[in-house]
Amino acid sequence: MECNALHAAYRARSLTPGQCIEQVLARIAASGRDEVWISRVDAGALRQTASQLDALLASEGADVLARLPLFGVPFAVKDNIDVAGMPTTAACPAFAYTPRRSATVVERLQAAGAILIGKTNLDQFATGLVGTRSPYGVVRNAIDEDYVSGGSSSGSAVAVALGLVSFALGTDTAGSGRVPAGLNNIVGLKPTPGLISTRGVVPACRTLDCVSVFALTVADSWQVLSVAGGYDREDTYSRQIEMRGVRRRGFRIAVPAQLEFFGDAAAEQAFAATLDALRARPECTIGTIDYAPFRDAAALLYQGPWVAERLEASGPLLAEQPEAVHPVVAGIVRQGHDYSALDAFKGQYRLAELRRAAEEALADYDFLLVPTTPTMPRIDAVLEQPVVQNSRLGYYTNFVNFFDMAALAVPGKGRADGLPAGVTLIGAGGADQALAAAAQALLEGGEAQQVAFEPLPFNEPTVRLAVVGAHLQGQPLNWQLVERGARQVAATRTTPHYRLYALRNTTPPKPGLARVLEQGTAIEIEVWELPLRRFGEFVAEIPQPLGIGSLELADGTWVKGFICEPAALADAEDITAFGGWRAYLGRAS
Repeated sequence: MECNALHAAYRARSLTPGQCIEQVLARIAASGRDEVWISRVDAGALRQTASQLDALLASEGADVLARLPLFGVPFAVKDNIDVAGMPTTAACPAFAYTPRRSATVVERLQAAGAILIGKTNLDQFATGLVGTRSPYGVVRNAIDEDYVSGGSSSGSAVAVALGLVSFALGTDTAGSGRVPAGLNNIVGLKPTPGLISTRGVVPACRTLDCVSVFALTVADSWQVLSVAGGYDREDTYSRQIEMRGVRRRGFRIAVPAQLEFFGDAAAEQAFAATLDALRARPECTIGTIDYAPFRDAAALLYQGPWVAERLEASGPLLAEQPEAVHPVVAGIVRQGHDYSALDAFKGQYRLAELRRAAEEALADYDFLLVPTTPTMPRIDAVLEQPVVQNSRLGYYTNFVNFFDMAALAVPGKGRADGLPAGVTLIGAGGADQALAAAAQALLEGGEAQQVAFEPLPFNEPTVRLAVVGAHLQGQPLNWQLVERGARQVAATRTTPHYRLYALRNTTPPKPGLARVLEQGTAIEIEVWELPLRRFGEFVAEIPQPLGIGSLELADGTWVKGFICEPAALADAEDITAFGGWRAYLGRAS
């Protein structure tokens, strides 16, 4: 059940966490999908946790849902992520250890009220995009069991797709949080690298690893990210990421000019259908770019020195107990011995060239849209050609972490053969909220209006700005704030020391605010919080006779805000009596 639907049921008292857990246990038992799990929380312990949440719901009512944003939501964790007291295997029994402390991301989710159900199967050491490289069994696709589920986060994706949990954690180095989402018709959120802590995660390529989120909807994935994300001083790769604003003037989307589907006509037709639907949207502009720099960067991940990073976790075991490592995984990891320190620097130089070319290609676009996978292979085809089929699945995913980008995989138009065909929106680092808003507006249900997501907390210097007219919520210039990452923090009034005027010959129409010593009125305003790094360019766009000064709010505090040159007020209409710009605009009614 979706997180929001689950909370609605809790709020209506038509379901309790205890009843939810009984349903989860019944669905797992009936699914016949033992290969999804490596270990599970004991049923008795689950019932005890649910009973505690039942008591909280009974005593606090709906208040507990606000206090604990993931209250009573069942979830699963990929088994390369630590959970205290449960073995971490990375799908290799000889590697297993039992941590005393959970990964930061698990701690945050459980502190928010989420209920851990178990740990899921994966391609061993998170090395693979197929879901077939595990001694715990091949994870079959949730839609058609003859096809691969995708990897390496195979069990997590299938657990969500089958409705066994509401969301699940995966990891994503080369596409492991997106490929399984696309192949199982669910959402896969891969955040900007460093946004979710990787402390307590078995590394694949530590400089590139991300924790990812699988969910049934974009809104659910964002709700989980809102809890899971944030700076972690204990993780040296965690960062305080500057978030980008949400696009409000339509969407500019790039598509590779050279699309590759490896002969899969059904996948090609499905992606074309998704593009046709987007082109029909008046707010959507689609252009093509050269995909070569993205493709060439993707190839570096397994055909360049970064493969040596995979020796960090599994190399010692491979040297001591080679038989304990899956043969395909062993073959990939051993390649790390073939690269020198000089090769590592040459790889960095080449990656810098490709990244600059990619940035220039996307300069005029908000997002890149690609098929999540170019094809959907059967399990027997992957077992016959494990490396070839795997590399095809990473064709549109491997470059993303190299370029420090965020990505969101969502279901697209289905294939003619009934199989799913996911698409992925990719944006620059910090574009996580913008991606979520665009994906829900364009690809989930097709609603024309943007969806307002609750943004992540600011982790950078900001400035508070009072707006009085065309920049108010819903007014024609509000996009200048929203696209710069500004957020409304208050709707209030000034002190009663101001007068408001409708200026002449301004497009769009704008008011002018003036401070007076007497005969003033409290004027309706909104206070927005804007990243300080964007404040200068915002001010540079303000036309004469307006400017930015300081305004006194009703509570006596002062903030930056719009003021007007006195000369422009001489022939302006005094609209102070309306008490605000909105009231003036609505005067006819």
